[in-house]
Amino acid sequence: MPDYTLEHAHGGRVAGVDEVGRGPLAGPVVAAAVMFPGSVPGVLADRLDDSKKLKPALRARLYDVLLASPDVLIGVGAASVAEIERYNILRASWLAMQRAVGRLPRSPEFILVDGNAAPDFGCPAQCVVGGDGISLSIAAASVVAKVIRDRLMARLARRWPAYGWERNAGYGTAIHRAGLLAQGASPHHRAAFGTVRRILQASVSPSSPPSAEQPSC
Repeated sequence: MPDYTLEHAHGGRVAGVDEVGRGPLAGPVVAAAVMFPGSVPGVLADRLDDSKKLKPALRARLYDVLLASPDVLIGVGAASVAEIERYNILRASWLAMQRAVGRLPRSPEFILVDGNAAPDFGCPAQCVVGGDGISLSIAAASVVAKVIRDRLMARLARRWPAYGWERNAGYGTAIHRAGLLAQGASPHHRAAFGTVRRILQASVSPSSPPSAEQPSC
């Protein structure tokens, strides 16, 4: 379980940062920054973990506790599908992280980032591989980012129901791939991703005559 060891080691205002949504075939990448200026509320310290390890119901409860606590500072940022296509997914993830930190109510003095690389935040930062299972601040950020992104994809699924986003959050599950084959891409798909391109190419009828724009294969 994550704890507050890294935050205590640095002292001062330490924010944990994590992103969700690098791997999906559709939707934005979302990042969150979380800072505990005082002590971590007990219910959070005892239950926070890597958001992927938490059941959805518990994740939602922890998210509500985080948002309701006046002693928890939260910033959220995102990068759109257009930005993912323009900058690539890594740089778009960094952009979302920078936006999340910029939207914290107070500026951090140090940042803990999940992963092995981080953008320039304008203050010192430390990358922590597997950080959402090590640092409470990063774990909290992972919960916030995942709940927000999952809910966003569920809302988008109401308008684009063929892809099952309310269940797969845009990841390339069988239902999502079948929807792409049957319906083609939506405006929210990451068309530059190789997996999306291959599925769309496979959806082209073999009987269609080849042309310069549609090479036979």
